[in-house]
Amino acid sequence: MADTHLFEIDGSVLEGGGQILRMALCFSVLTKTPVRIRNIRQGRKKPGLAAQHLAGVELMRDICQGRLYKACLGSTEIEFYPGHIEHGRFVGHIQTAGSITLLLQATLPVAIFSSGPVTLDLRGGTNTDLAPQVDFLTEIFRPNMERFGASFDFDLIRRGYFPKGGGQCVIEVRPVQSLRPVTMVDVGSVTRFFGWSYVAGVLPLKIAHEMSSGAKSILNQIANSRADIEVYKESMDMAPEGNCSGIIIGCETSTGAILGGSALGEARKKGFQSGEEAAHEIQSAISVGACVDRHVQDMMIILMALADGTSRIRTEPLTMHTKTAIYVTELMTKAKFNIIEGNGSAIIECVGIGLRNINLPKNTTSY
Repeated sequence: MADTHLFEIDGSVLEGGGQILRMALCFSVLTKTPVRIRNIRQGRKKPGLAAQHLAGVELMRDICQGRLYKACLGSTEIEFYPGHIEHGRFVGHIQTAGSITLLLQATLPVAIFSSGPVTLDLRGGTNTDLAPQVDFLTEIFRPNMERFGASFDFDLIRRGYFPKGGGQCVIEVRPVQSLRPVTMVDVGSVTRFFGWSYVAGVLPLKIAHEMSSGAKSILNQIANSRADIEVYKESMDMAPEGNCSGIIIGCETSTGAILGGSALGEARKKGFQSGEEAAHEIQSAISVGACVDRHVQDMMIILMALADGTSRIRTEPLTMHTKTAIYVTELMTKAKFNIIEGNGSAIIECVGIGLRNINLPKNTTSY
């Protein structure tokens, strides 16, 4: 279906991956702008829509009762015409171990501007490579999102690992009237470290202990705070298929900042090393006074852009994901970003567009 009024987006720029697709669709729905996205995932070994991306665009279509054209596995171009953001229950079924968290990242901003409660039933991989683990999203990203005045409830039904997937999460989202801006420029001092180190399947518990020890060896260098890391083996009920190990750690500071680090275990890598890698992510952020870690950094861009006012967040130097997020945001909205760099850190300033939830009755109590 050809349409000269479509907003054209080149999916090959900057990061050149699925992030451009996810953000473009999100802004398409929120600003009611039909889009044509070309060169989808051109920067990847296998360009075009993989199972995870196809499930994501179909889920977005369903939530807003939109129209979607040319979307199939391997598609490098799609056309998307958004409709009205609905409330109710929506299913996103990836069919592979593709990441559930990337589906949630894409749909959360749309769901919080819906006309009523939204239930997302997401199925696929919960703890996978090249994407946040679900625990990172709930324990590290969610508290950061709540500063803007929005949140979600999360029920983990079953974990899914590479290569089979089979995980399931049910997320409940309550809509808001608008998002408030945030100022996060003073990280303060570390008050506590917390986390989870786990194994599943046939892997021995000692791997989880090794990951915990590796993380603590680095965390002890950051601050003199005890690291409370729970070490456990997933039950067969929660993780019926596949083997996996991983660690998610968090850091809370005196100003309320929540930073995180995570790693998945690898067959060719000692557990101790994986734990060290996760803790290094927190160490890296703290060392320059960042108030969010490098993974949450790009997730904040869309929230800053939608907020009603000016937000300022001190971060580590911008990642390519963050540069891409800013590029797509400025392309599709009137939000303006300013980056102030110095002393190894960056302050991201954004004048948000103050998006109002026209779908929600005015007397509704939001989060």
